[in-house]
Amino acid sequence: MEYLEFELPIKELEEQLQKCQIIGEESEVDVTETCKQIEKKLAETKKDIYKNLTAWQRVQLSRHPDRPYTLDHINALCGDSFLELHGDRNVKDDKAMIGGLGKIGDQSFMFIGQQKGFNTKTRQYRNFGMSNPEGYRKALRLMKSAEKFGIPVVTLIDTPGAYPGLEAEERGQGEAIARNILEMARLKVPIITVIIGEGASGGALGIGVGDRVMMLENTWYSVISPESCSSILWRSWEYKEQAAEALKLTAKDMKRMKLVDQIIKEPLGGAHTDREKTFSAVKDAIVKSFEELKNLSPKDLVNQRMEKYNEMGVYKD
Repeated sequence: MEYLEFELPIKELEEQLQKCQIIGEESEVDVTETCKQIEKKLAETKKDIYKNLTAWQRVQLSRHPDRPYTLDHINALCGDSFLELHGDRNVKDDKAMIGGLGKIGDQSFMFIGQQKGFNTKTRQYRNFGMSNPEGYRKALRLMKSAEKFGIPVVTLIDTPGAYPGLEAEERGQGEAIARNILEMARLKVPIITVIIGEGASGGALGIGVGDRVMMLENTWYSVISPESCSSILWRSWEYKEQAAEALKLTAKDMKRMKLVDQIIKEPLGGAHTDREKTFSAVKDAIVKSFEELKNLSPKDLVNQRMEKYNEMGVYKD
């Protein structure tokens, strides 16, 4: 298991506990009481650290290398029922944006989300979760197919941003994202959005317009990453922690400002510490949201979605 910088006290105690258990197994010395004391200290330390996380520490947890990615969630939610669909019917298949049909129980959903890699080779293959215009056009094609057959859409967001390369701009990156926002606003089927990791900039918004928008507890959603914000304002990445606080990008901040509808609790220590519990919480949230939306007529669905986004950013004295 990999540990982040602020988790080092936990690592030390876990190593002490492991050594203590080995001594107990390899010798006749009774270390039961010592192990119990270390376990108690470990539980207290975990509680102290994870109950008082800063915005920057939550950003770090959202990027944890062991954190479950989009395909992990989809495979846990759908099992063998997931059928991946490829290509935008125009340029090529973007490996950073995945989508396809899957079932939760007896209900079919169209799943769409950004996929990161878990090692150097797969990170390059997935372009670090940064989609090109063809990725957003593939997502739109799948949403339109879902609308045609009356299938609800689930989007899973985990991206450091849309790909900013020259070729992406030449193929209309801005237009592709803007088109998705427009079309999602008036899509005639329920859209359920879950931010499972990083929710950065237009790259997230390109699949982020939903009737229900939810965030896992240790994720972030912002117009810019803390590092990029720091480099613009202070010409250095050193102030990323200050930037993270100022950006108000955590799930609590988003919920307080009514930009998201729900926070999905994570296991203590983050989604990677108990994947099954995380998958179960995400599944319950999706199913509950669909139950609330499934009986609305297409007209009411679109009207409610429009109202929801029109009310955002309204300031009253």
